[in-house]
Amino acid sequence: MVVPAVPEIIEEEIESAVDSRNESLPSLRELGPPDLVHLVKQSIKSGNKQSGVYHHVTGIDASSSASLAAYVNTIIYSPNDKSSKVISGLYCCYNAFSRLDMRVEVKIPGGVESYCIDERGDKRVASDALWMETFLCGVLRAYAYADDGGGESIKKIIGVRRFDPITSTEMEHKFLDAAERLFFKGPQLGSEPEVQVPNIASNHLTTGLISYIHTTGRYTSGINLFEKLRTRDLEVSSLLARVMISADEEVQAVKLLHDAIGKLPMDYSLLDCQATFCQSKGRLDWALECAKRGVTAAPSEFGTWARLAEVYVGLEQWDLALLTLNSCPMFTYNDKDFPRMPEPAHVLLPVLRESILDEIDEPTNYDGDQVHQSLRKLHAAGYKGTFLKAYSLLTEITAKIGWDQLLRVRSQVFVMEEEYRSEKQTGSNQNVSNPNASTVALRGTPSPVINGNTKPEGPINGDTDSQADDEETLHEKHTSPKSPLSPPNSATIVDRSIEKPEHSITPEVVKSGSDSTSDVPPASAPKYTQFHNKRLCERWLDNLFMVLYEDLRIYTIWRTDMARAQSESSDYRKSAEEWEILGELAERLHHFPEAVEAYQACLRARFSPKAMKGVLRMYEEKGRNGEVLQAMIRLIAWQYRWYSEFSPALLRTVRKLIENEGAVKVRSIVQATSLPQPVLDLTHRYVELCVAFRSSGSEG
Repeated sequence: MVVPAVPEIIEEEIESAVDSRNESLPSLRELGPPDLVHLVKQSIKSGNKQSGVYHHVTGIDASSSASLAAYVNTIIYSPNDKSSKVISGLYCCYNAFSRLDMRVEVKIPGGVESYCIDERGDKRVASDALWMETFLCGVLRAYAYADDGGGESIKKIIGVRRFDPITSTEMEHKFLDAAERLFFKGPQLGSEPEVQVPNIASNHLTTGLISYIHTTGRYTSGINLFEKLRTRDLEVSSLLARVMISADEEVQAVKLLHDAIGKLPMDYSLLDCQATFCQSKGRLDWALECAKRGVTAAPSEFGTWARLAEVYVGLEQWDLALLTLNSCPMFTYNDKDFPRMPEPAHVLLPVLRESILDEIDEPTNYDGDQVHQSLRKLHAAGYKGTFLKAYSLLTEITAKIGWDQLLRVRSQVFVMEEEYRSEKQTGSNQNVSNPNASTVALRGTPSPVINGNTKPEGPINGDTDSQADDEETLHEKHTSPKSPLSPPNSATIVDRSIEKPEHSITPEVVKSGSDSTSDVPPASAPKYTQFHNKRLCERWLDNLFMVLYEDLRIYTIWRTDMARAQSESSDYRKSAEEWEILGELAERLHHFPEAVEAYQACLRARFSPKAMKGVLRMYEEKGRNGEVLQAMIRLIAWQYRWYSEFSPALLRTVRKLIENEGAVKVRSIVQATSLPQPVLDLTHRYVELCVAFRSSGSEG
């Protein structure tokens, strides 16, 4: 069996990495960092000269001290390093349930000692119950820190060996048994950044379970697990229904949802599952009612509002989609518990001989000078969590109706800057008793204009104060003949006295839907009546409009210049890094053919896992299985090159290919590729794993 090479990060001071891990224990919030393996080496030639080296690892069986000691021994007795010998080794594995760091220390000569360290640095005895918790946390971390094939996770932490934590049905039984025993402790682990309050159905344990089931296709095992848990708590029904739908048991899933919602009518996880299912079947009218009830059940959760906005986008009710998006509660993104280590003295990153492939092993130059300044300043590339989802919804609307129409709809539902200033002046001249725009907007109702079919009421060519730094630049770009876009404008932060509401549209208003037309004031109302019916745009949403404008501006310039170059039969030159950024940009804006075009141009210049992953998605959508496997071989080899033998996303792709084509045909296509045999064997291992789990199609 081929295993990834062992990276070595050499410390300035011995055990400084362990000290750094000890200091970080009180600040860990969720699943904890990857496991730390620390070795003390002694030079054979230099006598007593010692050095400390370490690396991180995920996916190792942490069910007992013996299994961790066995891993340390494989490193200690590795035949690769003949210039020094290991005199001690330490394996650190975090237990997120009990907030303890489990330690296994191997001394040579000597023995093995296991213990655990609490947040204060005190030693404790490691019991069997603690080891079971640690085992489960280790599996969840393996999925949480796994790379999706694009290389982003691999680049975040240097020198991490990633192993598949579950390679047999026996390990699966062990994993699911531990998950069943500890299931109701799941909320202690935290949740995904889009979830504000972890609960039984939304936490890192359930996320890991669902990810494992979808990756391996072991739906029957998942259904059996959630069936047993459902007898103890009905809230598990939403998880069971999701697995049933994935397993193509939709009739049973619908019956289950009907019965569960009858008993738990305000469970937002059940309502969200039902809305998602109705969306997938094209019944957006049914999905709308479910999504509205979901918002009523959990108005402080981002997911319920985002689901309602998705449904409104599907129904092409753009004004209500923007109002709903404006009401989404946004959360600060908290990244995973990545390790914070001191600056190393030296880093050794050996290459696995079996992963050597010329096209992926070419030296890569990430010199920032090769990237144009405008491409480096695209803020949308850094969005994560709730802001990433909200931006995706905004770009989806833009892709469907265009930027100009989006601004028209925006001006109809939100108070614009010039409109606010005019109203404020009019109000002061007429001695209006309450000129506060925020209060007036909150007491109003949604604009009766549907789908943006009328002209905007206020100018849309000003700059918001929140983007003062970009004012001059945006004005120049607006007046440039290269860009047909107009920058957005709203009264988000015109006056510091304006109140910032938590939700500018209440669940009751959303539930009423398009019935808001009944609240339209009479024609005899004062001049500013329409102003009363508008909302105040949240600061974060106004910033998203500005970021979207910049994305569209860069995209328009790119496509215009490229079309001009093609018409003149001249070369359009960009560096590989720039093509990769342009591919991401087009993908964010839902221009997928253009994204694939940029990714392919990047791959012609040099190998990029992100670009290859983008092309792979296109191959999958078009059913070009031969090209899918060609891309998979290269991505898997690149993963092994950077010490990762396990990628759930790539394993899922291989499993789906086997379901469609059969294991024998997939093996034949891989074997017929004119690449080195060791590289092909790496892909064969993924196929063998699907066969071991008896995935559909693995028998033929």
